[in-house]
Amino acid sequence: MSLLPSPLAMVAKAPVVPVVVIERLEEAVPLARALVEGGLPLIEVTLRTPVALEAVRLIAAEVEGAIVGAGTVIERAQIETSLEAGATFLVSPGTTPDLLAAFTETPIPVMAGCASASEAMRLAELGFEVLKFFPAEPSGGAAFLKSVAGPLPHLRFCPTGGIGPYNAPDYLALPNVVAVGGSWVVPADAIRAGDFGKVRDLATAAAALKRAAAFA
Repeated sequence: MSLLPSPLAMVAKAPVVPVVVIERLEEAVPLARALVEGGLPLIEVTLRTPVALEAVRLIAAEVEGAIVGAGTVIERAQIETSLEAGATFLVSPGTTPDLLAAFTETPIPVMAGCASASEAMRLAELGFEVLKFFPAEPSGGAAFLKSVAGPLPHLRFCPTGGIGPYNAPDYLALPNVVAVGGSWVVPADAIRAGDFGKVRDLATAAAALKRAAAFA
């Protein structure tokens, strides 16, 4: 039994985890509210912009129902700053030995990234039970996850990378996929235009996607 905080319960709240890049801080709260209203409460704010951590802080403080986390965590220092900002989970695109060591001491759930069976097995040995499969489509897609379900039945995945409304159902039909990550529900043009109604509508459609029975 893993002693690490598990992200399973929170990731199972909706079939899609929006992967959000926030360029302007004033977009953070209305964007998060639109996602929550559409039925996607779990929000991954990627640490790719100068305002990302402050965006996490604002969403955590001001958006009721939002479960906000920090994504694109690639170094140890980002863990502490994400915790200070109020992140409730962390996501990494991959894992280095130093990052893994830090993750095993992190008090909030982590979805550590993997792209192969060997990486997944190593993460499982350390107690991680829900992994980010990234980049999903270039790394074998749904066919890869289907093939590892037999030898690695205890692992669950949140695939991200190249996933949209056209292929998300293929992933969500798999019993080892708890959710998919995607940016199609937060199109950059809609955000720049302040069209958060469009974001809400896309989130509503995504929230209606069906998952395997284990996570229904």
